[in-house]
Amino acid sequence: MTVSSSQPKVSPPCAELFFLLAFALLAPFSSGAALQPATQIDGLVVGKLQQLGVQPSEACTDEVFVRRVYLDVIGTLPTLEEVRSFLEDQSLGKRDALIDRLLARDEFADYWALRWSDLLRVKSEFPINLWPNAVQAYHRWIRTGIKENMPYDRFAVELLTASGSNFRTPQVNFYRAVQSKTPKTLAQTVALTFMGARAERWPEARLAGMASFFSQVGYKSTSEWKEEIIFFDPASTNAQMSAVFPDGTSVDFSPDQDPREVFAGWLVNPKNPWFARCVVNRAWAWLMGHGIIDEPDDLRPDNPPVNPELLAYLERELLVGRYDLKRILEMILKSKTYQRSCLPKTDNPLCEKNFAFYPVRRLDAEVLIDALNQITGSTEKYTSSIPEPFSFIPENQRTIALADGSISSPFLSLYGRSPRDTGLQSERNNDPTASQRLHLLNSSRIQRKLEQGKKLTALLRQPVKRPRDTVDALYLTILSRYPTADELAALTAYRQKVSDSRRVALDIAWALINTAEFQCRH
Repeated sequence: MTVSSSQPKVSPPCAELFFLLAFALLAPFSSGAALQPATQIDGLVVGKLQQLGVQPSEACTDEVFVRRVYLDVIGTLPTLEEVRSFLEDQSLGKRDALIDRLLARDEFADYWALRWSDLLRVKSEFPINLWPNAVQAYHRWIRTGIKENMPYDRFAVELLTASGSNFRTPQVNFYRAVQSKTPKTLAQTVALTFMGARAERWPEARLAGMASFFSQVGYKSTSEWKEEIIFFDPASTNAQMSAVFPDGTSVDFSPDQDPREVFAGWLVNPKNPWFARCVVNRAWAWLMGHGIIDEPDDLRPDNPPVNPELLAYLERELLVGRYDLKRILEMILKSKTYQRSCLPKTDNPLCEKNFAFYPVRRLDAEVLIDALNQITGSTEKYTSSIPEPFSFIPENQRTIALADGSISSPFLSLYGRSPRDTGLQSERNNDPTASQRLHLLNSSRIQRKLEQGKKLTALLRQPVKRPRDTVDALYLTILSRYPTADELAALTAYRQKVSDSRRVALDIAWALINTAEFQCRH
């Protein structure tokens, strides 16, 4: 692989290897084993598929599963040793056991804090302007809540009712992470976050009725740089003594009663038709690619769920489990529905909408750059318009653990990282582009990671008994599986043309990271 600093190009031999591997037989994504419903989730999904006359996919292979579940649960590739250990394990319950271990790892809190930080707009700069101290406090609170498995109703109530300094009471940043601090904007933010509803589309009277609950949110600056106090302000010029819940029920409150607490009590009431439904639908979308109601932040009467019984079941389970959201994730992960192959049985569009197979999706920008750094043993440089020390991030910081949406890198910008301006899921763009493909193919920066990364260099220096050992190690490290017979044949043909064994190994690594199999969840 030869790349010049001025005009990056892939040399013909490496391009040849890429096409040899690209046209080898399809990787073994499906085990070929039929899956019988094992959980209530499976029964409800398969029941709907039978009504539609759609056949679900078979089980995914262990190689596919181990990579999939690592990426979906902790946003991190499994290591070579972790893949080997899982594949060599012959116990029947090894998939469930792996799920339990991953849910307990620190990276689970890192990755799911990233998801929630997108939703809660954790960002220092324009147009949110939380500023660095507040961002760090807010992100730490979110991550701690996830790590300690804070019940979701408590999580929401604390965000909605907190008062205090945005540096010392992190939850109050919910009321600062908005583009406007008017009662209507706050109501729209609450509706989007906790009800999955786009309140700006509501009739004006309905939005105004909900906005009254946030008419007494006060903001006061202090002498400390960028510190702000958020408090219940009964003397606010916006203050109103009555409001209307989104379900049309009116309520009056006394002058000394914080309307936010009244709204929060209504929101987390088990009879509320939005709260539990919204979050379990989000959880399903995060793991399964799209919601039972899709988009997951567009819940409305004329956008019904594709499987109402499944959504109702998950809602009930959240309530039975006392708002234990991690338990809902575990239920989905341990279902046969989640563990299906990514290869659909037919091209019927109803297949994907009704979860007949696991949908292929490109990796999040943060996950993809972390994967490249993990494989190669390289690091990333981050930038921000805020001067140091406020934006200093060590180069070995894992990208999924970045707190601030304003701290970025050229790679993150190119690969569609969420700007965290609105809290809408559609802000994150995971659609592949030609520029992204060319970056991995031709970038001198990617070449340096491959050629100079400490981990990949160490792997290639390890003594081996046969060339196949290095090939196996590269495949397990990059794709979490062993090469197929067709791939081995292609690699053997390529090795006969290139005498430099290190060059061959680097070309294999380059070819593999440029496959859709590496760049996607499957």
